[in-house]
Amino acid sequence: MHKSMTILVVAITVAMSVPAFAELQNVQVGGQIEFRGRWYHQAFETGRPTPQLRILQQHLPNRPIGVPAWPAIAPPVGVLSWMRYDDQGNDWHFYERATSLNVAADFTDNVKAFIEFYDFDKWGTDFRSNYLTGIDGAADTGDDVEVLQAYVDMDELFGAPLRLRIGRQVMQFRRDLDCFLLGGKTSPTQRFSYDGVRATYKATEDLTLDAWWMKLEERSPGEEDGDTDFYGLYGTYSGIEPLSISAYWLYIRDAQKVNDTNNTWIGERVEDILGIDDYPITQIHTVGLRFFGKSNQFDYNLEVAYQFGDAGKLGQMFQLPMWALSNVMYGDDDAEYDNMALDATLGYTFDTAWHIRPYISGCYFEGEDNRDISFWDWVNPFQRPEASVSFNRLFGDKNYCPVLNDNADMTNYWQVGGGVTMAPTEKLAWIVRAYNTWVDETFDWPAYLSVPKTRWWIPTGRLLIAPPLSFWTKESDDNLGFSVDTILKYSYNSNLTFLLYYGHLFPGDGVRDGAYINWYGNMMNGGIDDNGADYVFWWTILKF
Repeated sequence: MHKSMTILVVAITVAMSVPAFAELQNVQVGGQIEFRGRWYHQAFETGRPTPQLRILQQHLPNRPIGVPAWPAIAPPVGVLSWMRYDDQGNDWHFYERATSLNVAADFTDNVKAFIEFYDFDKWGTDFRSNYLTGIDGAADTGDDVEVLQAYVDMDELFGAPLRLRIGRQVMQFRRDLDCFLLGGKTSPTQRFSYDGVRATYKATEDLTLDAWWMKLEERSPGEEDGDTDFYGLYGTYSGIEPLSISAYWLYIRDAQKVNDTNNTWIGERVEDILGIDDYPITQIHTVGLRFFGKSNQFDYNLEVAYQFGDAGKLGQMFQLPMWALSNVMYGDDDAEYDNMALDATLGYTFDTAWHIRPYISGCYFEGEDNRDISFWDWVNPFQRPEASVSFNRLFGDKNYCPVLNDNADMTNYWQVGGGVTMAPTEKLAWIVRAYNTWVDETFDWPAYLSVPKTRWWIPTGRLLIAPPLSFWTKESDDNLGFSVDTILKYSYNSNLTFLLYYGHLFPGDGVRDGAYINWYGNMMNGGIDDNGADYVFWWTILKF
């Protein structure tokens, strides 16, 4: 029996052991309404935004670039970027609303139920009429109200401090928008959840253990064993003052079959002999430790994670033609995850009226860029592509550099900075930050000459010298730039909060050169210039 099926059977068996006629005791209704307006200046390409070509595929012969998962793009296409850092084109701005409504019910025998409805919309995409003709046709029906959470809790199972939660649920072990690898948001207002089973064991007052199985994608009956499942163990111990320790293992298993060809038995036999088109299932193991706590007026956080496993599905994206086999495209079936990540903060709070807290911080997400080739690779008709596998940030929601658009999907970079948090009044909080960001592994451009930019001919200002000689490259700069930002948060009361953010990027040469840092290392961020960029947003939150 498949592992996930075994877990489901056990969960159902336990649920059936609960008394069948628990009585309703209490019902609570709550919810939240959020409004947010966003403005990006000289940052994104125009469109929604839409990635634009920086280097044509034919100018990258025998170079394994990888294909980003963008629905409007048919591979192979070349090097794409959705950042511009240029004063030409349209800036991007929009307004959005997120609404949630939840109901919590308590029953006898330690049974609880929770359901939460959620809807996210951009202003101007729903309930619109064509004012010229009166014919409605602009309503966006693809993002209607959905069930964000719907689960049942069974507490004190078997008389032990054990809780079993079955159903759709949000999982996170740190505050909103501060989750290193496991959160519940893709942006401050856009949320997601997991379908599955989670057990929480409160072993002692200081020790909590969690274990879960979540179904990320169901592919039955298309494949017998092709689903994507997410397993995890997470433990936290806080019995040593002033130290708390968390340890975890996160495991994603994507068993979907990937292949480059569907040959006859002769063709498949040739591929077996050559050791190609033999992808393992994707298995991402992430193990980590977190040390955090407070000592007098100091506070600290240090989290280190290591990732390993087979990257079959990602390796298949890095395809090259094998000229000896009729130009058939083959990917890298030896690709593996083997990366580190780190997040660290050290702060000190002064005992003053404003509670001033200066702090220093840093983060590191190990990257890989194997998109350059040697002369011998260039002439080898049997050259095998090598994938670029950077640290996968899984389901984190922490945004380390908003102007560079790190909605927890940037990797292959490191950052050092600091800031000051303060509370001028009881209702007002203020944060000022400054930090610099660098690429871990840079991308090599084909050799070029710098020329005046021409929007219609050479928008990047780079005239490629000899595109067919793709082993001749020029390394990019690793400095993405220096950022400063500030956040003002005003709590009108315990239910209503207003927040204003402003950030500015003083770009380094790396933002024009570009590197594969977005989309977990699968999308380049190179602009067509190195102008400064700005990001402003306001955010209103009402809880009830």
